[in-house]
Amino acid sequence: MSHPVRSEFDIIFAGGGTAACVVAGRLAAWDPSLSILILEGGQHTLNQPAHVQPYRSGRHLAPTSTTMTFNLGNPSPRLNGRAPIVQCAHCVGGGSSVNSMVYTRAPASDFDDWEADGWESKNLIPLMKKLETYEVQPDCPTHGYSGPIKVSSARYKLNAGQEFIRVGTAYHKRQYVEDTDDLETCNTYSPWAKYVDGTTGRRSDAAHHYVYNQAHNANLQLWVGKRVKRVIFQDKRAVGVEFTSDPVSCPDADQSSIIVRASKLVVISAGAFGSPAILERSGIGAEAILKRCDIQQLVDLPGVGENYHGLRDHNVVFVPYFTADEAITMDTLRRGKESVLQEHLAQWEINGNSLVAQNGSDAKIKWRPDDDELKAMGSAFQPRWKEFFQDRPDKAVAIFSVFEGYAGPLLSSLPPRNYLTAFYFTLYPASTGSVHIELDENGQEGIDFNAGFLDDPSDIVPLNFGYKKMREIFRRMPSYRGEVPVGHPCFPEGSAAVCRETTGPVDLNAPDLIYTAEDDEAIDRYNRDRVKTTWHSLGTCAMKPRADQGVVDARLNVYGVTNLKVADLSIVPKNVGTNTYSTALLIGEKAAMIIADELGIECRPNSEP
Repeated sequence: MSHPVRSEFDIIFAGGGTAACVVAGRLAAWDPSLSILILEGGQHTLNQPAHVQPYRSGRHLAPTSTTMTFNLGNPSPRLNGRAPIVQCAHCVGGGSSVNSMVYTRAPASDFDDWEADGWESKNLIPLMKKLETYEVQPDCPTHGYSGPIKVSSARYKLNAGQEFIRVGTAYHKRQYVEDTDDLETCNTYSPWAKYVDGTTGRRSDAAHHYVYNQAHNANLQLWVGKRVKRVIFQDKRAVGVEFTSDPVSCPDADQSSIIVRASKLVVISAGAFGSPAILERSGIGAEAILKRCDIQQLVDLPGVGENYHGLRDHNVVFVPYFTADEAITMDTLRRGKESVLQEHLAQWEINGNSLVAQNGSDAKIKWRPDDDELKAMGSAFQPRWKEFFQDRPDKAVAIFSVFEGYAGPLLSSLPPRNYLTAFYFTLYPASTGSVHIELDENGQEGIDFNAGFLDDPSDIVPLNFGYKKMREIFRRMPSYRGEVPVGHPCFPEGSAAVCRETTGPVDLNAPDLIYTAEDDEAIDRYNRDRVKTTWHSLGTCAMKPRADQGVVDARLNVYGVTNLKVADLSIVPKNVGTNTYSTALLIGEKAAMIIADELGIECRPNSEP
């Protein structure tokens, strides 16, 4: 998207992630005369194999990756002294260009819980339908069939997902349904749809389907490798931004600051880490935070970087298992023969139907405990259950699933063979944290990041139960060949729970493993050592009343200034029970409607991106 360089635009987006692409793309399609600039710190993703081939998604988490930013948290005693690392996207399209492409939507009630005018589920469901083309099954009333983002089932099937569903329904005594993303259904086993085009086998991301497809429009410009430092104000009116070359994606570029002007609006869309940092560098935030960074305060807004005094996320643990030698898993492409990879790539190029189009996750359950499971979970979870979950049957406690391959930090040290990975992540943890800018002893900017993982004692309980329940399900799957001992809790010698390789599954009706108090301690220690982000950070510029530590109002305006909005996952005021790509798309669609309304732009259905 190479066009003449300008020094002024109608609208400037500070960040080029999922929501920014949606908003900018919609506005550009509705009014091509509107001059729009997107400033993105990362690099282009246009037709790059790493971003359009689904099987490659895990590689973005490699320590050497430049498509992700690695945010180091403060050490926590709840994590046995560990300092968590939370990655966020650093490329055009944001998380939509690097995520695992699993299609999940929050229950409708989550949006009603936000208590924000215009953001009720009845107003958002039409936008949810508008943004997607749901290829999984026809005539579903809460799904859309003509939107830019494609949702499909896996054409190239893997067996472990079906095994997970069969064992789950028989042993775990839960029902099966085709669609648990109808905005209300949970606690049933189901296939897991994907943000993958069912025809081409390509990732369905915001960059390609909202922005790159409008390269003909010279008024829509996307500048990559640009790090927004701050917003420029005149009498508390946002009139532009100051940016430099991004030191990660453009390490050898000139680091001089450049100012570009916005005649109508500045939209901060840099995510749960980036957006509060831009606000704080611009003088908007808590006095103590700004003072320690030698920043003159423009607006006292102590909710910046907070949200219920915290940053919200979901907590996940990945647990590896051996599987049958003849099984087909994602390991086939990751560490198999080069000739096999080339065969799958060639087939994918022809018709999109090969292992290249897989993300490795074909089945899930949005799990709620039954009475027996609640009893087994013990007293520590009971107050949280009664306060939040008990009378909300559409809200799941966690998602249980299987990744058909190895997922975890031990890839280089494990022998090249086939693996399965159980994973479980909690959807509404009670713990919270915060993120703020700070200066080190050399005056260089860093972050003061408190992840808050497991700070609330109720949050560890579903993870400990999840380990046990998932192990019982996996032990009964036909392709099970035992646990990878180094990836499991270190149970005491002689325990019935000791992990080992085996020759096959136990009988479906076999008794469950019995864990001693010492075993339970090992599981608790293991989960605290292993729990990590699900890359669903949100809430640090919350859409709430200013008096309640809010940062933006329901029209996304930043309190205390004019012509400045925030539009990304940082605005989410309460957690959502979903992988958050769907929520980021929705925020983008809603923000586009709000901005179009304020600028007098007609939202024309026949001018879609």
